[in-house]
Amino acid sequence: MASIPFALYDAFSETAFGGSQAGVVSDAASLDTQTRQNIATEIGAPATAFISDCNQQSVSARFHSPLTEYSMCGHGTICLMTRMVELGSLLWDKHGKINVELRLPISNAPVEMVRRTDGRPEVFLDIPPAKLSQQTLDKELLTGLLGLRSQDINREYPLETASGDFNHLIVPLSGIEAMARITPDFRGLTHFSQRHGIQTIAVFCTEVDRPGSDVHMRDFCPAVGVAESSGAGTTNAALATYLIHHGVLQDTDENGQIIVQAEQGIEQERPGTIRSVISMREGAISRLQVGGVATRIIDGELFLP
Repeated sequence: MASIPFALYDAFSETAFGGSQAGVVSDAASLDTQTRQNIATEIGAPATAFISDCNQQSVSARFHSPLTEYSMCGHGTICLMTRMVELGSLLWDKHGKINVELRLPISNAPVEMVRRTDGRPEVFLDIPPAKLSQQTLDKELLTGLLGLRSQDINREYPLETASGDFNHLIVPLSGIEAMARITPDFRGLTHFSQRHGIQTIAVFCTEVDRPGSDVHMRDFCPAVGVAESSGAGTTNAALATYLIHHGVLQDTDENGQIIVQAEQGIEQERPGTIRSVISMREGAISRLQVGGVATRIIDGELFLP
């Protein structure tokens, strides 16, 4: 029986039992597709990252949900990069930073890490801005599948598809009270998503629960094997694109950047904080980063036949 190193992290959470879970298999070069999928299904976390190579310039990885392989995973990236720092496979430079390239089967992405005063890495992943397109959808059906009424939708902003590594349907709601009333029909949402070529349904409002947050969001992903994500980097990147495009948030900080701080996972009692950092040039997004911290909760071995 063979064994390989394994750890489980909570992404976008300062402490255990918050944010979104991701497993990290740090010595996965010899694993074939079916074995990776079996491991991800067995673990049952929203994502499991499999690292096949790591050096100071790049990290090669693949991501799986319990159901399928992902082309990209934001919260999984936060976890795997934190793992590589903690193992000493990635080393800080004299400025307390690490810059590497995340190498995936069909794309590569820059990752920047900053060492906090407590020594923990804060990880930021570059994600291209999503492409937005308005959709003609049956809103009555959609709100019914969410356990809501059509009047719970905030008519000030449109329902749009934000397309990138995943296709996200962005759904604006009236406020926290409506968010809390969501009772999803996951089977129905799966069929709805598959019919419209959507992987996740991102529901948000600008009323927030915690000081410092800009938006409150929930992300339903049954079409890719995760009923509801409690912390999603790629979805938050898509949501940030939407918010900037529609002028929901436009104030810049001292560095001339727009910071979107999203709270997610509260209804699941797994609260997390996801930060999107947006740089603008001539009215358009020139760079979009999504990041946060990850907390290790399990460290050990996987035993394989």
